Amino acid sequence: MRLFGKKTDVEDLIYEAVSCLEKGRPKIAIPILNNVLREDPKNTTALYNKGLALNQTRKYNDAITCFDKVLEINPNDTQSLNNKAIALAELGNIDDAMKCYQKAIETDPKYAAAHYNKGVLHDKLLEHKEALSCLDEAIKLDPKKPNPIFYKGIVLGKMKRHEEALNCFSNLCHIHPQHQDAFFHKGIELAELDRHNEAIEIFDKLLSKHKENVNVLYAKSRSMAALERIEESLTLLGQAIAKDSKTIKKWAKQEKIFEKLFDDERFRKLVT
Repeated sequence: MRLFGKKTDVEDLIYEAVSCLEKGRPKIAIPILNNVLREDPKNTTALYNKGLALNQTRKYNDAITCFDKVLEINPNDTQSLNNKAIALAELGNIDDAMKCYQKAIETDPKYAAAHYNKGVLHDKLLEHKEALSCLDEAIKLDPKKPNPIFYKGIVLGKMKRHEEALNCFSNLCHIHPQHQDAFFHKGIELAELDRHNEAIEIFDKLLSKHKENVNVLYAKSRSMAALERIEESLTLLGQAIAKDSKTIKKWAKQEKIFEKLFDDERFRKLVT
């Protein structure tokens, strides 16, 4: 007896699996797609989406197997090349990941996702100039997509090009006003440019919605210290340490802004 016999049955199952993926439930999607593939082992849509689900569950070798099966049928499937590259990079196979991204780009030069992911990989390799080149291409191809703009700001910040990073995050906040990470990093870049009062305004707005966010508490503490508002800085630092003691203590001990407090007994008590 056949599990299902109509094309619509297959389509419905794939739709259900994709819906699970979109809701962040890849473990539920995988057995649904397995049902499709038992009936139709060469269904490229099911294979591709199973690869996505396996990537999300960090089963990268199995994901690569799925993408390779798609590529056997369609060697120029850019989405499979792109996502295979992601899996390869996660496994530390950098050379093959770069080759996959490059093949995806050569197959479809307008495929923004491959430019973006290649840029992210260059950044992880500390190849910041190459990363910016890829991210700029991704932004040019899809100027309203938030991820390339956001990541470009991160890379520029790492390169100490803080004005440019600030412009990136400001532009992203304009395009996507609800992008909280961009808003936070706008505050970080303002602080890097010694515009601490403006940075604190941003951190206060974030804390009004996310009162216990450890990163915002720490960032505001830094800016308060820079403005010589020591009591408030130490209070915020203590709140941040209470939420993530190991990380915040390590950051505070290495933080230039806090150097003026290294001899302060209250500060030493917090970070030791």
